[in-house]
Amino acid sequence: LATDDSFLAMKLIKDTFDKYAGKEGDKDTLTKKEVVALLQTEFPEADVSRKATNQAAMDKFFNNLDNDRDGVVSFEEFVTFVAPCNELVTCSE
Repeated sequence: LATDDSFLAMKLIKDTFDKYAGKEGDKDTLTKKEVVALLQTEFPEADVSRKATNQAAMDKFFNNLDNDRDGVVSFEEFVTFVAPCNELVTCSE
């Protein structure tokens, strides 16, 4: 059974995904433009956010997220980005 903190953390991740998903298309996926908006707003200090202004770097980052190469990022694909970020935060504490 997940702890309250774990549940709240997962809910926050899902809520953040949902906040940006569907602004341009399917409410269950993120387009490249939606990924850029999410990164720039939610991770403004991160290196990945700065790369969002560089088209080639953003294309590479997006392609790394889009595991099934369908041109959008699902929640499951998004979580593969968020999970390693959590380890960075945990390791720096």
